[in-house]
Parts: sequence; C-alpha cells; structure tokens
Amino acid sequence: MAVPGRRNGLMEDEENEEDALFEEDGLVQLESDTPPHLRDLSAAAQLGNLDALRHALDTLNGSIDEPVEDGDTALHLVCLYGYLPCAQLLLERGASLEAKDEDGAIPLHDACAGGFTEIVQLLIDRANNPECVKRMLESVDAEGDTPLHHAARGEHSDVIRLLLTSGASPTKTNLYGKMPSELSELNTPARRILEAAASAQACQ
Repeated sequence: MAVPGRRNGLMEDEENEEDALFEEDGLVQLESDTPPHLRDLSAAAQLGNLDALRHALDTLNGSIDEPVEDGDTALHLVCLYGYLPCAQLLLERGASLEAKDEDGAIPLHDACAGGFTEIVQLLIDRANNPECVKRMLESVDAEGDTPLHHAARGEHSDVIRLLLTSGASPTKTNLYGKMPSELSELNTPARRILEAAASAQACQ
C-alpha cells in the first residue's frame, strides 16, 4: 500500500521525482511504470478528477482491477487519497472490493489508514453479503495488519468505531504480535476505544 509519506507507521524516503504526478500547461503527466493503456485511469484516480475518471473508464482497454501504480488498483488509489465520488463511480463500474496490492492490502486498508470514514462506510455497505464484510475486516497485508490496525495507527477514532461495530476484531495480532490498541498512542481516544473493545471481547 502506497500510503503518502508513511508506510506502516514509518516515514518513507522521498519518492523518486521521475515517478511523480505533475501538471504542466494544464496537462497532467504521469511518468512511471504504469502501462500506457492505464495511464489516464491512474492519473484521474490520483487527482480525484471525476470527469477524467469517467472518461478513462469509458475508454478503458483492459480490466478495472488491473494495477495502475505500485500494485494499486484505481480503487486503492482513490481510497488512499480520500476521493469519495471517485470511489462510488469505480464501485458502480464493478471495481473489486477485495483486490490486493503488492503488499496484500485491499482498498479498505487504504481508506482506514487515511481515516476516510465515509469511504470506509461505502466499502462495507457495498459488500454483497456478511461473509464478504467478514473477509474484508479480517484481511491482512504483508505485515499481518488488518484494516483496524491501520485505523489504530492513524488514531482515526471514527473509523475505529465503525470497524468495531461492523465486526472487526480488536484482539487480532499482526506479524509482530501487536493488537490494534498497541499501535495507538497512550491516553488517546483511539487507544481507549480499542482497549475497551478488547476487554469486552475477553470477557465474553
């Protein structure tokens, strides 16, 4: 998952300037390893340009779930940057809720990392059955983090509450043996919510 400026709580090195998205003379240019037939889709998703995204989808020669940037699908990108209308459009066009990026993360991981509550709610609502919701909530990336781990690391209390209400486990550990509560700072609302949920689960 290509979280801007962060990766599982650690600062990343600055991105290679040659892989940057930039605007020149009103035209968006994307210099990267993105396949040519996906560049319009990738640029529109990264900028959150709904009209451009609609046009890219209308003229797409390929799958909506193909990786467009660093293993991310278009849905991963709009969830990562918080573009709700673009996420709605991609889901209407059939984008997969459970597509995995090169780190094993699904779009829900990205939305949770960014604290985008409305997008998290959208993704959960668009799951077609309780089993799909369960799979999404239990999905782990390459470091064993669930979406709740990502929300906890970002101190996103509203997202944490939503995930817990939807059935996310507050006691599931990642590859480093850390529960979500252990990724939030001490004496924060996020930490208190998660610790209370973990205690309640332990008493059941």
